[in-house]
Amino acid sequence: MFELRRLRLLHELALRGTIAEVAASLSYSPSTVSQQLNLLEREAGVALLEPDGRRVRLTPQGRMLAQHAARALELDEAAHAALATHAGWETVRLSAMPTAAETIVPAALTDLAARAPQLRVELAELPPEESLFELWARRFDLVIAEQYPGHTRELRDGVEHDLLGEDPIRIVLPPWEHPTPLHELRDRAWVMEPEGTAARQWAVQQCRAAGFEPDIRYEAADLTAHVRLVAAGLAVGMLPDLIWGDEPSPLTVADLPGSPVREVFTAVRSSSRADESVAIVRTALRESFTAHHRIAP
Repeated sequence: MFELRRLRLLHELALRGTIAEVAASLSYSPSTVSQQLNLLEREAGVALLEPDGRRVRLTPQGRMLAQHAARALELDEAAHAALATHAGWETVRLSAMPTAAETIVPAALTDLAARAPQLRVELAELPPEESLFELWARRFDLVIAEQYPGHTRELRDGVEHDLLGEDPIRIVLPPWEHPTPLHELRDRAWVMEPEGTAARQWAVQQCRAAGFEPDIRYEAADLTAHVRLVAAGLAVGMLPDLIWGDEPSPLTVADLPGSPVREVFTAVRSSSRADESVAIVRTALRESFTAHHRIAP
């Protein structure tokens, strides 16, 4: 009989690629991970790993067992969820993108404290690119993420998305300026999110569609930095309405061509969709999004 803890290590190695990354993810030492995988090989009676330079990789038998490990972990999760329904609330591990963590999540947690005080919610603020992978890898139970028009997030087996709502994206300018159309901002300095993010790719495409290559002078993952740079008159940018929460925007805003919106959604693993604790958190997030999302700044 295989030990589930060791199967999870094999599953993590199949996802992350190196023993060092598995160890960092699960707060183990690399030597502990290697030792447990060696024990799993003995249980299996076949080689699961083989040398690959200074690293190791899964053998065909290792990849096969990793696929079975994923299914075993799904069954284990479903069993725990079923038991939790009868035993009471459990812990829900939530990851949220920054704009959601700073606006809709606090209101949802306040509501949950009154509605289900025995429920424990643990929160991490991470970009969607990272949190959706970690959801798949079982670090989180629930994720709040977004996708921009024409930039659909990767769809992974065993992960389901539910739309929270649409979030308009607009041009932001210093507060003393008047609204200006995008094509007239070709000579301005821009602040955008880091290269490689969906938000950055999408914003650059909007500028190109307007006939110019943006002068991206400032790059920041923290959208609060965007607000401060624009407020100081050092740059212009594009920001979603959700960043303002239920407060008025301190900046001048202008509509983008076509009035684009990003989709804000929650994601869970299929095996935990029926988990009552996860479901009540998703409901609170949906209600908070509806209450706090601004239709116009």
